[in-house]
Amino acid sequence: MQLFLNLPVKDLDRSQKFFTDLGLSMYGMAEGMASILINEQTQVMLLTEPTFAMYVSKEIADAATSTEAIVVLGMENPAQVDELVDKALALGATPAGVPQEAGFRYQRGFADLDGHHWEALCLVQPA
Repeated sequence: MQLFLNLPVKDLDRSQKFFTDLGLSMYGMAEGMASILINEQTQVMLLTEPTFAMYVSKEIADAATSTEAIVVLGMENPAQVDELVDKALALGATPAGVPQEAGFRYQRGFADLDGHHWEALCLVQPA
C-alpha cells in the first residue's frame, strides 16, 4: 500500500525549491502539481491551490492561520532531527509545535513556506 498526502500551495515553484534545498527528492507530476519523494511507498503531493480545489468540495484551509494536518517524518537519530529542522528554518520556515525530548522521543517541528506543519521525530531505543 502506498500513501499520497496532498497539500495545497500558493507558489509551486517556490515550494519545490524549498523542499529541494531541504534535501528532499522531487519530481513533477502534471501541470499544477509536484511530488516530494519520502520513500517508495510515501509521497507528499504539492498542488497549486486551483489544482487542489478540483479535488475537494470544501473550502481549502489556510495553513498560515489554521492547522489541517501535521506531517511527521521519522528520522533515525536526534542529529537528523536537528539537521532537518535547522535547515528548514535557515531556508525560511518558522518554528512550529512544541519540541519534545522525553524518554524515547525526540521531536522538533517547523511550518513550511505555506504554513504547513511538519515534524521531525526520532524514537530513540534504549541502549
